[in-house]
Amino acid sequence: MKDAVELIVKHLVREAESVDVREVERDRSTSVIEIRVAQADVGKIIGRQGRTVKALRSLLHAAGEKQRKRYHLEIVE
Repeated sequence: MKDAVELIVKHLVREAESVDVREVERDRSTSVIEIRVAQADVGKIIGRQGRTVKALRSLLHAAGEKQRKRYHLEIVE
């Protein structure tokens, strides 16, 4: 799942080389995906009124349903 999120985020930002995506497992059924981008690109990831990050979270939710896993998405500054 980390790779899919990383691919999407790299296509959204200007500084693709500064994108860092990490997956941290809380337990067997829950993972946190942390996204780090350049300061100038944070707004692009969040989007207008949070629409872009909401869409990413929706994709993670749908993919998690198939895998019977819960994903949380966090933007780390």
